[in-house]
Amino acid sequence: MDAVTGLEMVAQLLGSRGRVLPMSGVPLEIEADVIGYDPLHPDEISVLRGQARIASTRAEVSGIRLVPEDPPAVPQTVQAIHEADWVILGPGSWFTSVIPHLLVPELADALVRTRARRILTMNLRPAGETSGFTPSRHLEALADHAPQLRLDVVLADPRFVADDRGHLEGFAHSLGAELVVTDVAMRDGSARHDPLRLASAYAEIMGL
Repeated sequence: MDAVTGLEMVAQLLGSRGRVLPMSGVPLEIEADVIGYDPLHPDEISVLRGQARIASTRAEVSGIRLVPEDPPAVPQTVQAIHEADWVILGPGSWFTSVIPHLLVPELADALVRTRARRILTMNLRPAGETSGFTPSRHLEALADHAPQLRLDVVLADPRFVADDRGHLEGFAHSLGAELVVTDVAMRDGSARHDPLRLASAYAEIMGL
């Protein structure tokens, strides 16, 4: 049984709406170049492998890649991107959840060529792998790994962009995107998106 069939069976058992599709049909690992991992050699580049190690590192991530490189995409996933009206990237761990999808060549090409409009949802607080990153630095990292990708909307919470709004707006415009700043965080002050607020923001952007 392939992964797509397995996921569809689970979704049917759970009565889920929508589809969950993998980005590739082969097992993948993430590998990162980081600076400052070795305290005795803070300027040297170290290589970390594995999602958990990269996501929790306090070293500066300078780039990531997939192992094996250039894996094949799942055809149903590519088709879904081409058939979509909107594609939403993020939120999620920047280097271990958001960017890896852009490193599968067929997925990256589909995201560039699709007629769908593209929303990038920013995280609420830098953590772990992006500790110390400004919002605009997040966009820069995304563009470094997918230079051909254009965006239509960058969605951010005002608390996260407060000190970097001008730079973020300029970088968003350079990628073809409008910056939309609205409250999407939980009211308890935690670094979690409020599902209802986020859904409302998406609906307004999409004109639903």
